[in-house]
This record gives sequence, C-alpha cells and structure tokens, in this order.
Amino acid sequence: MLVVKIILLILAGLGIGILIGFWARKRIVENQFDSIRDYSKKIINEAHQKAKTIKKEAALKAKDTFYQMRLEFEKETEEKREQLQSLEKRLFNKEENLDRKIEQYEQKEKELFRREKEIEKAEANLRSKQAEYDELLAKERRELERVAGISREEAKAILIRSMESEARHSAAKVLRKIENETKEQAQRKAQEILALAVKRYAGDYVAEKTVSVVSLPNEEMKGRIIGREGRNIRAIEAATGIDVIIDDTPEAVILSGFNPVRREVAKIALERLIDDGRIHPARIEEMVERVNREIEASIKEAGEQATFDLGVHGIDPELVKLIGRLKYRSSYAQNVLQHSREVGFICGMMAAELGLNVKKAKRAGLLHDIGKAVDHEMEGPHALIGAELAKKYGESADVVHAIAAHHEEVQPETTLAVLVQAADTLSGARPGARQEMLESYVKRLEDLEKIAMSFEGVTKSYAIQAGREIRIMVEEKSVDDDHAFLLCKDIAKKIEKELSYPGQIKVTVIRELRAVDYAK
Repeated sequence: MLVVKIILLILAGLGIGILIGFWARKRIVENQFDSIRDYSKKIINEAHQKAKTIKKEAALKAKDTFYQMRLEFEKETEEKREQLQSLEKRLFNKEENLDRKIEQYEQKEKELFRREKEIEKAEANLRSKQAEYDELLAKERRELERVAGISREEAKAILIRSMESEARHSAAKVLRKIENETKEQAQRKAQEILALAVKRYAGDYVAEKTVSVVSLPNEEMKGRIIGREGRNIRAIEAATGIDVIIDDTPEAVILSGFNPVRREVAKIALERLIDDGRIHPARIEEMVERVNREIEASIKEAGEQATFDLGVHGIDPELVKLIGRLKYRSSYAQNVLQHSREVGFICGMMAAELGLNVKKAKRAGLLHDIGKAVDHEMEGPHALIGAELAKKYGESADVVHAIAAHHEEVQPETTLAVLVQAADTLSGARPGARQEMLESYVKRLEDLEKIAMSFEGVTKSYAIQAGREIRIMVEEKSVDDDHAFLLCKDIAKKIEKELSYPGQIKVTVIRELRAVDYAK
C-alpha cells in the first residue's frame, strides 16, 4: 500500500514537473517570438526609411538627368535649326544661279541655232565652190599631163623617188653629224666599256692565267705539304711569294700568283720536294733557292739564245734577262718570247726589202713586248713600260719610239715604228698562233668578202690585215658619197650580226671617179 502511494506520488510529481516544464518552455518561446517580432519590425522600419531615401535620391537624379537631356536636346535642336537655315540659304542661292544659267543657256541655244543656219548656208556655198574647184583642178591636171607628156602615176613615181633620194641624203648628213658628235665622247665611252669588260672577265682570266696545278701521288701528301700546324705551307709561301691552295681537288695542289716566274719556281720546287719526300722548312728554303738559280740561268740562256738567233748583239744583260722572262709569259695562248722572235724576223725581212737598217729592225721587233716581262710589277700599258726600260738600258731613240708606238699609245712617226706594228699584227694574226685553225681563218676571210659583195653597187671587196680590215670598191655612178657612208654602216652591221671574230674589223668603202681615154 505504501509502495502504491509512493508510486502515485512519483507519478504525480512527474506530471506536475512535466506541466511546469511545458509552461516554462512556452513562456520562453513566447518571449523569443516577441523579441524576433520586435527585431523584424525594426528591420522593416529601417528598410522603409532606406527605401524612402533611395527613392528621393533616384527622383533627384532622374530630375537632374532629365534636365541635362533637355539642355542637350535644346542645344542639338538649335544646331540643326542653324544648319537647316544655312542649307536653305545655299539652296536659295543655287536656285538663283540655276535660273541665271538657264537664261544664259537659252540665249546660247538661240545663238547656236542662228550660227547653225549660217553654217548650213556656208556649206552649201562651199559645196558649189568645191565642185567648181574640182572641175578646174581636173582640167588643170589634164592640161599638165598634156604639156608634160607623162601621166599622173608616172609623175607621182618620179616625185616619190626624188623625195626618197632627198631623205637618204638628209639621213646620211644627220648620221655624219651624230658620228662626229659621238667621236668626241668615244675615248671616255671606250674606257667605260673596257673597264666593264675587265670587270666581267677578270675572274675567268685569273683562274686561267694565274694558276698552276701540281699533281700529287696520293692524298696523304697534302698533309705533309701543310706540315705540323701549317709550318711547311707557310715556308713555301714565304720562300716563293706564291699562294699555295689545298682544297678538295683530288691529288692536286693549286699554286696562285700573278708573277709567272715565281709561279714556275714554286711549281718546280714543290714537284722536287714531293719526289724527294723530305719536306720541312729548311729543305724547302734550300730547294727554292736552288730552283731560283736554275730558273735564272734558264731565263738568261733563253734571252741569249733569242738574241743569237736574230743576230742582235750589244743588248744590255738586264734586257737579255727580261727577254728570257718572256718565256714564261703568254698572250692569247701565244708564247710571248716566241712571238717576239717572230716579230723580229718579220721586221728584219721587211726592212731588208725597203732598204732600211735590218739589225735595228730586228732589235725593235725583239724588244717590242719587253714591257710584258714586268707589267705585273709596274703600272701602265706594256708598250710604254717597255719603252722606258729600253731607254733606261741604252737603246736608241728609234727603237724606243717603235716600242712605245706599236699599240699606238704614241703616234708612230718613223718607218721603223710602222714596221713593228705590221710585224706584230702579222705574228698575232697568223693562223694557229692564237688558237685559230687555218680552215676557220680562211673561212672567216671568205665570209667577210661574201658579205660585202652581197650589197648592191659593190664591185670588189678585199679582206686585208689578216681579216682585221675589209676594203670595198663601189660603182661611182650608182653610189654617191652619202650612199657610200650609209653602205659602210650597213655592211658593218651585217658583219656584226653574221660573223664571229676576235677584236674588231675596220670597214672601208672606197668610191672614186676614173676618167680613161686613149691617145691615138
């Protein structure tokens, strides 16, 4: 019973506690709800105040923007109004100008209509007068044909021939004038052309004329020629004055230099060193010195042999050495020493035929190209260099002048100088002397004469000076002086077009009147 009461009391206490807790919690929730409601009201009130503030600011900003837009609109409207007024004024002025132009146009149209009527009347009168003129002209032409005894076509042909002849004469005179003016600038132009030719062909000339090739037994020899750190090749170049070029050319070494004597010394010395096998600086210097002595002896011997063959004595020993050096010089593949000997022989023969001093002629012929022995060491044409050398070593004034004048750097003034010129030309132009075959040489001369004979009025043609000049005889009656001038130009142009030849060819047209009669 007691337990039941205790349990009931506990249950009653729990119920009362639950009721009290529920009531307390309800009160707490109500208090929190009231607090939240008050806070929400406060936030809403603040939002209302802020919204009112934003609304007022937006209204003010909108009023300001509207005011600015209104001002801009009024300003634009004013500008447009001014532009429209300006355009209206310009249109009004243009309308006035247009009215004036229309009035002027109407006046001009009336004036043109009046003139058109006058022109129609004038044309009618002109047609009637033209008919009268044509009738009179036809009558006059018939009268002229009757008086002259020739038809209109015949008279026209005569007039055309006369005008053509006159035009050819005028053209020839103009050509003469142009040629005379051109000759004044010929020297300068020739120098420019020569300079350009030298520029274009210098590379080919250097490659062909200033290089010697030494064959090697094997590729290993190149390394021995170079030597340790290049000491052997430097020793060769220092001793000979010649550049040694070792490139990819198989089993060959190239020697390059303008001095043909030094190049020959270097070539012989290098060939002997290769055969000997001992290649070092001391051996190189010894071998080069030995070859130098041999070449000097060979040069002296060649010079003495040339003077002996020609029977020329008393030449200074230094000149004899220079003559011998020509053995290692070539011109257009022709050996200069051999060429000089030929010129000496030819000069001697011609001097004998003319009754001149044969020995002096041979002497001048032999020495005429002596300048080529040192032209790589001295500046100037080889003819003038040779004249200076001959004068220096005691040659006579006639010989010195003949040497200087053989290429006309100096005008020839003596018979000996002319003989040297002729002999030099003959030796150089000899078939085969400068790599020209006899057959091609003869064919070129025949073609040259054939070209000249193909022109009307030519009676004879002769190729002279070994094909360097052609003389053409023309008929005196069919070719006048002016026509001869034009004919010379035409022949020269045809030769340039159809022939291949070295140097230049001089074309000379000869027209002469010969009166022949017989006394009986």
